[in-house]
Amino acid sequence: MLQIRSQKDFFSGLFYIAVGLGFALVARDYTMGTAAKMGPGYFPFWLGLLLAVLGLIVSLQALGKDGEADRLDRWDIKTLLWILGSVVLFGLLLRPLGLVLALVVLVLVASMASHEFRWKGTILNTIFLIIFAMGAFIYGLNLQFPLWPAFIAP
Repeated sequence: MLQIRSQKDFFSGLFYIAVGLGFALVARDYTMGTAAKMGPGYFPFWLGLLLAVLGLIVSLQALGKDGEADRLDRWDIKTLLWILGSVVLFGLLLRPLGLVLALVVLVLVASMASHEFRWKGTILNTIFLIIFAMGAFIYGLNLQFPLWPAFIAP
């Protein structure tokens, strides 16, 4: 009879399988295209399937006799809510406050989830994320996010 040796690996694998299959199923509604001329559904579909296969491998390895046995810890709901709340706030504040201020709120609220919160690390994290996001999304991909609130923007 199979026994779960590593609960962390087993349930992580199941999570990967669920997310991967979810992406693959949603991507089926988009045009696939070919490897030479990819449609909008091609990359998420194959990436979702790859994630599901990796999840299957991780889950199956957790059933083996080798490796370290472990158990899942209790969920820290407070930490989870801080992180999810920061992402929701970012989504709600992106248009009215602009990318820079929404990222500041995102990092500050998400930092509250840490039991080792430090202002120096949070500020450095914020600066790095703003520079990276502006470089990648505004200048690299030319996405049309407002950088600043309308009352500040030139």
